[in-house]
Amino acid sequence: MPVTTSRRTNASMKMEDFGFLKNTGIGFNDLWDGEEVISEVALERTLNKEGLRYRLNRTEKEADEVGTLMDLPGATVNLPFIGETYIGPPKVASIWEALGFTATSNNEARQLEKIKAVNKAREAKKGVKGGPGSEIRKQWLDKYGYPRLVGSGGIFYADQLSSDKEPMGGFNMGKSGQIWPVPQVVKDGHYGGAKGWGMKKNGTTIDGLPKAKE
Repeated sequence: MPVTTSRRTNASMKMEDFGFLKNTGIGFNDLWDGEEVISEVALERTLNKEGLRYRLNRTEKEADEVGTLMDLPGATVNLPFIGETYIGPPKVASIWEALGFTATSNNEARQLEKIKAVNKAREAKKGVKGGPGSEIRKQWLDKYGYPRLVGSGGIFYADQLSSDKEPMGGFNMGKSGQIWPVPQVVKDGHYGGAKGWGMKKNGTTIDGLPKAKE
C-alpha cells in the first residue's frame, strides 16, 4: 500500500551568499527576498491560495475533501531534526491517482486561468512588448487566415484535455483534425464544435471577432 511522507515546516527560507553583495541590488536578498519561486514548498502554498495545483498534486483543500486513500489511517508526528511530518496513505481519490495515471493539474481553477488567458490575448489591443497590435490585424488575417499575434485578436495556446469542462481549442486558430477516437469535449475543442472549424461559423475570422477593415 502506498505510503507518503510530507515535511511541513514554518521555518523561513535561508540561503547563504556570505553577505558580499548585500545592499548592492544584486545580492541574494536584494533579488529573491519574498520570492516564492525559489522554494517548492512556498511556491505550492502560493499556488494553492489561488486554487491551483502544483506538480499534479491536489491542493490542500482538495486533498482534505477526498480524504486518505481507502480511508486508511495516517498520523502526524514531530520528528527530531525534521519537524512535523505526516506518515500514512496519500490523500487521493483512487489508487490510479496515487500511481499517477489519473493525477492532473487541470482542475477547475486552472481551466479558468486558461480561459482568461485566451480572452486576454484575443481582446488585447497592444502587441508583444507594447508593439504593433490591432493595426496589423488585417495583415495577419490576409496572410495566415487567423490573427497570429497578441493584440491583433491573437491566439493563446490552451491545451485541450479530456478533463476540461468546456472546449479549450488548443492554439485557437480554427483548425481541426483527429486520428484516434477522443472524448467529446476534446472533439468539440479541435474539430467542428465550439472550437476548431466551428469557430469559423461566424464569418471569415475566428471566435466571433469583427472582420478586419482596410
